[in-house]
Amino acid sequence: MTDIKKILLKSGVAATVLLSAAAFASAGQAPEEKVLSHDEAYSRNLAVFNALTRELEENYVDSIRTDEAFKAAIRSMLSTVDPYTEYYSYDDKEALTHLTTGSYGGIGSFIQGRDGGITVISEPIVNSPAAKAGLRPGDKILRVDSVDVVGTTTDRTSALLKGQPGTPVNVRVNRPYAEGDSILDFTIIREKVTNPSVSWSGVINGDVGYVKLDQFIESSAEEVGNALESFKADPNVKSVILDLRANGGGLVEAAIDILGNFLPKGTEVLRTRGKNGSNEKIYKTRHTPLLPDIPVVVLIDGGSASASEITAGALQDLDRAVLVGSRSYGKGLVQGTRPLPYSALLKVTLAKYYTPSGRLIQALDYSRRNPDGSVARTPDSLTNVYHTAAGREVRDGGGLQPDSVVDWGTSTALVYGLVMGHHVFDYATKYVATHPAPDAPEKVVLTDEDFADFANSIDASTFKYDKLCNTIIDQLRETAEAEGYLNDDVKATITQLEKQLDHDLKSDIFSKRQQIEEYITEEIASRYFPGYGRTRRQIETDKGVAKAVEILHNPPLYNSILKKK
Repeated sequence: MTDIKKILLKSGVAATVLLSAAAFASAGQAPEEKVLSHDEAYSRNLAVFNALTRELEENYVDSIRTDEAFKAAIRSMLSTVDPYTEYYSYDDKEALTHLTTGSYGGIGSFIQGRDGGITVISEPIVNSPAAKAGLRPGDKILRVDSVDVVGTTTDRTSALLKGQPGTPVNVRVNRPYAEGDSILDFTIIREKVTNPSVSWSGVINGDVGYVKLDQFIESSAEEVGNALESFKADPNVKSVILDLRANGGGLVEAAIDILGNFLPKGTEVLRTRGKNGSNEKIYKTRHTPLLPDIPVVVLIDGGSASASEITAGALQDLDRAVLVGSRSYGKGLVQGTRPLPYSALLKVTLAKYYTPSGRLIQALDYSRRNPDGSVARTPDSLTNVYHTAAGREVRDGGGLQPDSVVDWGTSTALVYGLVMGHHVFDYATKYVATHPAPDAPEKVVLTDEDFADFANSIDASTFKYDKLCNTIIDQLRETAEAEGYLNDDVKATITQLEKQLDHDLKSDIFSKRQQIEEYITEEIASRYFPGYGRTRRQIETDKGVAKAVEILHNPPLYNSILKKK
């Protein structure tokens, strides 16, 4: 080492030592550590945080973006508890209101950022201002009032479209496949828009009442009640399917009132317990049931959570319905809101809930995290056995296990890419612009020519999807080389296999025609029959509905599942 390097190194060390000494001198001698109680640790950390933010504000060389800094700190702190505890500033409270009521001031459209622009991605809410004005899926929004929204964010465009009911908003769109001028202008009067929680209800197979409930909001009990009233008045209806798949939940009170349609008044359907098991609250049904005896099947899947699981869990524990589908999500936590200064709100987990058998179906224990901060599901081996009213075994700790399991099948990378890449959506836009509407959603079908037109619309040079066979062959080649087996003969064999398994996009699309066609016809049906077309068309090929109808049409099977005599 040269003398100059030695001098520089010594100088650097000296500077470091000097800085450290100055820091310790200003801070004073560290106090002797002691074990703190929870309250002492809370007070100390709060004092340190207050002092830190004050010092940062007074001494940091540049100005501090206070709002962003505090929101980031709040989000970071809340991330250590569970994903359901959230902070809502005054500006964010409208989002929380929308979650509980399904209502907001706006035009009733659904938009998404695509290809550098903003596109209307589904039919507007039925009877909403957007629907009345004639906005359609596929419309590309160019301008909102005087603001050019091409290249802006979905949130920004959504904020421009929302506003006080009664106020106008001017929207300019580019409409694909339009007859005549594709640039259209709309003046839309905003209203209080409510998204219905029942997407469709009606009679299927001639004698089964079907209700698709998408969320639990203030109007849900009334909407479900209206559907059940119509079934009660129809002498042909002998049983009911309540479809809670992909329903992430919502209001507990809505679930209790919906349960009251099937169970005797005063039936206990839920218990909640707060911190350390305190503040127990018992929920009972509150009105005379509409359909106390009719056979019921509840459809659930991995997207059924919270209030959906309260509803399905109570009906299972009380042997009032057969659960069909796949295991539910496993959310046994209840949230409430607490007011904060300056009109802010904290949505916080206040309690855990227990079904009538006494089980907690929460799948993740956020109080016990792995070293990396992740949370693992409760393994089935550690769950506990409970019993329904009729003595059937049910378990806690991992969602609701259905009484009859349905294999939904798997979606390939090809199908996923066609749907999520908007190819199905774009073809439906073209189809609706060039074909007359059928009489009913279930009559939406594709001819061979239609499907060939769809297949030809996919550009093989730009459409990319994971080809599992190719991936495995690449791995085989790499492994053979690493282990010393990649001689000329092996190379030739792998190359020949690669040619035999080479993917052709059009052939792959036709090989998956049935599955792809289901997505296309459902999307098309949603355009021709806003609000209910997609759900009604899905029923025609739905494995869960088919299994539910099979069970309901076989009373001995239904009764044996529930252990009824």
